[in-house]
Amino acid sequence: MVRHHMLACDVPDHTRLRRLVSKIFTPRMSEELRDGIQQITDELLDHVEPQGQMDVINDFAFPLPITVICELLGIPGENRQKIRAWSNAFFDRNVSFPADTEEPAELGEFVRYLKALIIEKRERPDDRLVSQLVHAEEAGDTLSENELIAMIWLLLVAGHETTVNLIGNGTLELLQHPDQWHKLRTNPSLIERAVEELLRYTSPVMVGTGRWASEDVEMHGKRIAQGEMVWISLLGANTDPQHFPAAEDLDITREETEHLAFGKGIHYCLGAPLARLEGQIAFDTLLRRLPDLHLAVKPEELRWRPGLLLHGLQALPVAFRAKR
Repeated sequence: MVRHHMLACDVPDHTRLRRLVSKIFTPRMSEELRDGIQQITDELLDHVEPQGQMDVINDFAFPLPITVICELLGIPGENRQKIRAWSNAFFDRNVSFPADTEEPAELGEFVRYLKALIIEKRERPDDRLVSQLVHAEEAGDTLSENELIAMIWLLLVAGHETTVNLIGNGTLELLQHPDQWHKLRTNPSLIERAVEELLRYTSPVMVGTGRWASEDVEMHGKRIAQGEMVWISLLGANTDPQHFPAAEDLDITREETEHLAFGKGIHYCLGAPLARLEGQIAFDTLLRRLPDLHLAVKPEELRWRPGLLLHGLQALPVAFRAKR
């Protein structure tokens, strides 16, 4: 049921579905959220500063984007941990399962929750995006019930999962490249370019969603038959030395910023402006408030999430000088 979303559609269905939400995720609209995102960021660090330690993933990288996207959509705050568990169950699989593979039980729970949410928004509408989508359906738009569920599902999971990985992966790389950490801390004006480089260097998404060959293709001596599924490695493309000089080096002053972390073409990530803003605020605030941040475990002790699609840490323990 959740597969009827924009990433799985071509035109004209893709155009119709994207049009319903595109006005929300623009650079201008995202910029209007800056003060609210900054407040959430500061409150998260206020909570952990007296402790002198935190798990960047659980205490910072997850609650920041999930809070923002839930407020945009009109999702009650008490359900955020459930949403995280359902989302993890979907993505922490070996592959993004094809249609004939058994789906995780948690996905059924997620769908039932979304159905109940839609009913609630019909009865008690508000000015948030879910209500607007429900209203669009009732106004005679061609949005089906399955498309409505899939749209909300996609906005929820894509609206936080990738940003969690951007903040978590990016923090790890900055800590492992102290020269870049110091350069960014002493020159905050580099923050936008730094986020682009972190997106390139440690892409939050490893591969694009599955594609199928429309005809037989020969590439680099390999034959891809019509109808075969193809996985595009975004992480591989972003470290291609033919496009990025010294591609294996992290360089926050890099001028080549045309990476594929957000995809390309008609399926380019709708939430890219919001993800960029959240990343910029998160890293800038970490650098200002926790300048002595350092890993609390050896790098080899860190564990990455399973699954083919997402590229992210399960946890990132760090320590810093406690502030009372």
